[in-house]
Amino acid sequence: MPDALSSGLRSSNPEKRALSLESRTPLRILMLAPTPYFADRGCHVRIFEEARTLIRQGCDVRILTYHIGRDMDGIPTERIPNIPWYRRLSAGPSWQKPLLDILLLFKALSVARSFRPRILHAHLHEGACIALALRPLLGIPLVMDFQGSLTTECRDHGFFRAGSLLERLFAVVERTVNRCADAIITSSTQGADQLVKEWGVPAQRVSAVIDGVDTERFYPHSRREARRRLGIDETIPLVVYLGVLNSYQGVDLLLESARILKGRGANVRFLIMGYPEEVYREQARSMGLDDMLTFTGRIDYDQAALYLSAGDLAVSPKLSLSEANGKLFNYMACGLPTLVFDTPVNREILADSGVYAAHGDAADLAWKMAELLGDGRRLSQLSRAVRDRALREHSWNSRGAAILRLYQRLLEPFAATGGRAGCQVKRKSRGMKK
Repeated sequence: MPDALSSGLRSSNPEKRALSLESRTPLRILMLAPTPYFADRGCHVRIFEEARTLIRQGCDVRILTYHIGRDMDGIPTERIPNIPWYRRLSAGPSWQKPLLDILLLFKALSVARSFRPRILHAHLHEGACIALALRPLLGIPLVMDFQGSLTTECRDHGFFRAGSLLERLFAVVERTVNRCADAIITSSTQGADQLVKEWGVPAQRVSAVIDGVDTERFYPHSRREARRRLGIDETIPLVVYLGVLNSYQGVDLLLESARILKGRGANVRFLIMGYPEEVYREQARSMGLDDMLTFTGRIDYDQAALYLSAGDLAVSPKLSLSEANGKLFNYMACGLPTLVFDTPVNREILADSGVYAAHGDAADLAWKMAELLGDGRRLSQLSRAVRDRALREHSWNSRGAAILRLYQRLLEPFAATGGRAGCQVKRKSRGMKK
């Protein structure tokens, strides 16, 4: 390792270390994102915010991704060649993705020749698979960014049936990838526990670096202006949701809770932001909910804070017990009282500042909404509490410093062993303490 880079990485103070990297030799990070980045959804927000924060701390980051999506200002992004028949931006598995991932592997090889990265930072299991092919050629550490189980996600999306041969095959691949990464960071503490307890990954190689929020981008905007743009009456109580629209996110239960409230004669409206919205727009129409639901479709990340500020209450009925729930950070930073199902992930993020409904219970979700919307004083108290917690506990700057410390610990043993790679490297390198 060059002396300048080595001295920067060994600085005990993260801020001084970042300054050393920036003023001497920036730490070069090749970030693999096998997804149509950027498409205004949670996974992409994590990729963007991690890259942006690391760049602010003096690193040189390149994102490699699919041919579709949009570039974000200040983040160097390289893309695979255009594949005209693949235009899907929404989340979920597809049999066409392996072709895109092969192209991403060759693109990464091409970029690595000139960029000469010191770290491979791979998002999702697909990214880690690509990085495992690159690591022996580049002789650099692999950090996997785990946002949930690949096998579980595919099953929940209906890609294969529980107990099927395909599920067992995916589980074997996932277990192998998990164990071959030099280090894994997870977007929730529950995800870290899952890797250790269910997938057999050594605890010293796993660390939770939960999502955060840019509180300079997300803050309370003018409620009046937001409602004016949306054409929503200022006097009506408004529940907001922002995220991917699918059953996995609990959107079916959200519509059911709206139906329950309508049956009780509640004076409330729902603003549902995200995509793909066509199926749910039709479902709402068939349920007779047209007059109380507004679907906006996809919302630009730069406009999200303004439109969130239209609400009196934010909701996230996500059902997963271990996956991250990144939308909550944005709700909190905008000062929105937040109602969720009672899960360990949601408790970790919101703590006492959140309101919790029984898991998977649309009736309890509806009851809690009605109770909160009828209590203006409590809404004001919760608004202050979530904003304060976002500022105090969930800054992306602190998350970036934690990732930088992980890179530090991985680079030193790689330099000492001459960059030997493979699944054996992880047993010889000093892993993270959890």
